[in-house]
Amino acid sequence: MESGQQEKKITIHVIDDNQWEPDETFFVKLSLPESEENHAKVGSKTVALVTIINDDEPGYIHFEEPINLVKESVGKAEIKVARVNGADGRVSVHYRTKDIEAVATRDYEPADSELVFEHGEISKIIAIPIMNDLDTEKDETFAVELYNPTGGATIGKHGRTVVTIINDDNYITMANKMASLVQVDIDKLSVTKTTWGQQFKDAMTVNGGDLETAKFLHYVGHTFSFFWKILFAFVPPTSIAGGWLTFFVSLLFIAILTAVVGDVAAIFGCLVGLKDSITAISFVALGTSLPDTFASMIAAKNSKTADDAIGNVTGSNSVNVFLGLGLPWLVAAVYWESKNLPFTVKAGDLSFSVLVFSCSCIIGMILLTLRRFLGVFGKAELGGPTIPKYACSAFFVFLWICYLTLSGLQAYGHIYWAT
Repeated sequence: MESGQQEKKITIHVIDDNQWEPDETFFVKLSLPESEENHAKVGSKTVALVTIINDDEPGYIHFEEPINLVKESVGKAEIKVARVNGADGRVSVHYRTKDIEAVATRDYEPADSELVFEHGEISKIIAIPIMNDLDTEKDETFAVELYNPTGGATIGKHGRTVVTIINDDNYITMANKMASLVQVDIDKLSVTKTTWGQQFKDAMTVNGGDLETAKFLHYVGHTFSFFWKILFAFVPPTSIAGGWLTFFVSLLFIAILTAVVGDVAAIFGCLVGLKDSITAISFVALGTSLPDTFASMIAAKNSKTADDAIGNVTGSNSVNVFLGLGLPWLVAAVYWESKNLPFTVKAGDLSFSVLVFSCSCIIGMILLTLRRFLGVFGKAELGGPTIPKYACSAFFVFLWICYLTLSGLQAYGHIYWAT
């Protein structure tokens, strides 16, 4: 320092390496040379702490899409991982797969590895091999999640993505085209066939023999439905006689079970003192329609358009009612005709029940129409947001309870209705 100079700046060069790191510190210490000790003295503050503040931005790492759709025949599912809000330095992140409905080593190759981003790199691809087993099956899903980021990076908004393996029926479509070209029986070119013995095997095992994906509810359901599964395993497979044998045997089974349900419900109503009209719209209707309702629910979940869900309408009315309940009436009509006596069936409370039922149907159709066009319901008749979905279900159950209550009150004379 020159004579009269009171301050001086010290310049220290800091190396910028573009690599994220925590704030770093070093010390600068003042000391006098031996030749200056007699002319000057150091003050009380001879040591300065210097902090190098890190200004590198390693960024956030996340999946570009929370949901990825891939075909089963794609070979590899390519999932894009993005690095946003900064790309300074070398960072890494680990990723792993987790089963949801798809099973590792059977539907896809499991992965647990590390993804490295170099300085300035903003995207990477994770490739997950997909197993194409050529079996007809429903769509299956698995998850890929990011964890343990390094180099100062953090997990972004989409730290987990769900991959849906879509079952593509290219092979079945090819077989159908071949059949139309050569004009042969399409059943002979069916990709999958079920034998009669396989039906019994599936009926006796939990979840159709797929124990890897079986859950506790599968075992409970298998226990309670074992008798019925064995019983209906006697229905011939569709590969025999072009499916006609399956059709007629199924009709026979449905007719027998419907008649049994109707007679048992009538006996129960007689024992507890219920009128036949109330027994018919409660126990008989419940026993004949509830299985079809669950079948419609399963069909709706596994169908892209849910068209199969209306099978409940044709199944219950055309088969259960006209055949199962109509057959005993046919026998009764033939019997009374052989005796040269009229077969008289009183209408009873039918008109009032039909009116209440029709009003309930109109209200139900209005709700379904609103569900199609209102965003609060997801603009769809089925599914949608959780709370509106269950609220609609509860409302339909409420309509059914109102129908039973009003019909019961009218049947027992609490509501007057002129017929």
